[in-house]
Amino acid sequence: MGTTRVAVIGAGAAGLAAAKALLDEGLDVTVLERGTRPGGLWAGDGAGGESPAYGSLHLNTSKGRTQFADFPMPERWPDFPSAALVAGYLAEYAEAFGISERVRYGREVTAVRRAGASWEVVSGPAGEDAERTEAYDAVVVANGHNRDPKWPSPAYPGSFDGLQMHAHDHSGPEVFAGRRVLVVGMGNSAMDIAVDASYVSRGPVLLSARRGTHIVPKYLFGRPADATGGALAVLPWRLRQTVAQTVLRLAVGTPERYGLPRPAGGLFQNHPTISDTILHRLTHGEVVARPGVERLDGGRVVFAGGTVEDVDVIVWATGYRVTVPFLDSRWTGGDPEAMPLYQRVFHLDDPTLSFVGLMQSTGAALPVMEAQGRLVAAHLGGRYALPSAAEQRASVARAHAAAVRRWGDKRPMMRVDFDRYVAALPREIRAGVRRAARGAAVHAPGRSPRATPNPKAQASA
Repeated sequence: MGTTRVAVIGAGAAGLAAAKALLDEGLDVTVLERGTRPGGLWAGDGAGGESPAYGSLHLNTSKGRTQFADFPMPERWPDFPSAALVAGYLAEYAEAFGISERVRYGREVTAVRRAGASWEVVSGPAGEDAERTEAYDAVVVANGHNRDPKWPSPAYPGSFDGLQMHAHDHSGPEVFAGRRVLVVGMGNSAMDIAVDASYVSRGPVLLSARRGTHIVPKYLFGRPADATGGALAVLPWRLRQTVAQTVLRLAVGTPERYGLPRPAGGLFQNHPTISDTILHRLTHGEVVARPGVERLDGGRVVFAGGTVEDVDVIVWATGYRVTVPFLDSRWTGGDPEAMPLYQRVFHLDDPTLSFVGLMQSTGAALPVMEAQGRLVAAHLGGRYALPSAAEQRASVARAHAAAVRRWGDKRPMMRVDFDRYVAALPREIRAGVRRAARGAAVHAPGRSPRATPNPKAQASA
C-alpha cells in the first residue's frame, strides 16, 4: 500500500497550516491554489482579484497571539504587522517547511466528489477549460470564507446615482478624493475604510449602522488589548465579559459616547471591532456616525429618523457569504456556514473530508488553523481515532446549543472561543490516540474499512 494521498484546497494560512501538519505525518500532500503565490487574502492575490487586502490593512490581533507556534514572527516586528509583512511571513513559512514544492499554483478546483474508496478532485487553470481529474484518499478544504462579497439583501428602496462598491473592492483612498463618502457597516474593514477615506474625502465621512458593536483599541494599559483578554481566558466567559467590559468602559468609554449605536450584545458575544484610529477620527469630526440607511434617493441617502445627506460614494462593508463552490449540497447541506462538523473539522458523514479555517474565532485565526491542521493530520496519519458517529453528533449538538446561548443566531455553528478551542484540540488529539490504542475504528463512520485512508492504522485497529 502506498502513502495516503491528501489534497489540500487553498494555500492561504489555513491550507499552509494543514499542509505542514500533514507533511509532518509523512503523508503525500498536494496543495491546489488558484492564485500565483502563497498567503491567500494576505498576499493580495487570487484569480479575479478576489483578495480583500487593502493598502492600510494590518493585523487586528497582536503578533504574539496571531503567529504559528511552530514559526514565531520576528521580535523586531511591530505588535500589529502590515498585510505585506504577514504575506511575507506566510511565504517564508511555506518555504521553511517544504510546503512550496507541494503547491500547484493557478489551479482552480471546480469539483470534489466521492468515487468509491477515493475522492475525485477536478481542477484546472483558473478561468480556462483545461481541467484535470485526480484521485485522493482524503481532502482538506481550506479555501477561506472572505472571498464572496455579501451585498444588502433585499436591496434598500430607491436608486443611487453615485458609485457603489463593496469593501472587498477597496484598495486605497484614491477613489474617495474630493467626494462625499458613506460607509455602511461596523466591522474592522468598515472602520479602516472610513479612516482611509476621511483624509481625502469632501467633508466628513458618514459611518452608518443599524446595530452597534464594541470598539476595542489595539492597546490597553500599554499592552496589546488581546493579551489582556488572553489573561482572562481561565474565567467563565460571562465573568470574562463583565471584567473586560468594565475595563473597556474605563479606558475608552462606550460606543454611544462617540455617537455610535449601542452594541447589540455584550463583549465576547459578537466579534468586537479592533481600532485605535476610528475613535480619533470620530472625536475630531472627520468621521460622523449616522443611523441605518432607510432608502436611496438619487444623489442623496435618507437615514432612519429622517436625516438626509448628499453622498457621492457608498461603501457597503456588509461582510461575506460562506461558499464552498466545488462541493455539492450532498456535503454542505446547502448552507456551508451551518454545516455540522465534529470539532469544527471533520464531516460527520465521512471524516476523510475535513475543513481547516471554516470557523469564526473570537481571537486570531492562525493558531486555530494550526491546531485544526494537527488534528486532521493525526487522524489521516492513523494515530488518532474518532469517537463513534453517535458521540460525534451529540458533541456537535452540545457545541451548537452552547454557541446559540452565547452568540445567538449569527453563524453559531461556526463560532469558536479562541483560547478555549486552541487549548481543547490538543486534548482531543490525546483522547483520540487513547481511543486508537484501545482498538477504536479509524475509518469513516458507516463506510467499509477498505476506504480507510491509512491501511496500516486500520490493520492495527
